[in-house]
Amino acid sequence: MTDDAGRAVLKLRVSAAAADGAANAAVIVLLAKALKLPKSAIRIAAGETARLKRLEIEGVDADDLARAFGPEPDGPSGR
Repeated sequence: MTDDAGRAVLKLRVSAAAADGAANAAVIVLLAKALKLPKSAIRIAAGETARLKRLEIEGVDADDLARAFGPEPDGPSGR
């Protein structure tokens, strides 16, 4: 999926409440498990209190992301 600016976006949903950082922690756990990384390799760089977040993930490349989540869409038509 891509956003309006054409950037690749991963849409996910967690059941944890957005209180006390529980949802952010659940996002990190979910991504760490999918990418087979330690939780410490994933950091929320922006959007801690927003629905849209930017993450920094250490130790992954485009191939790792494609294996975990499928190939990157080909632009806005890939929505």
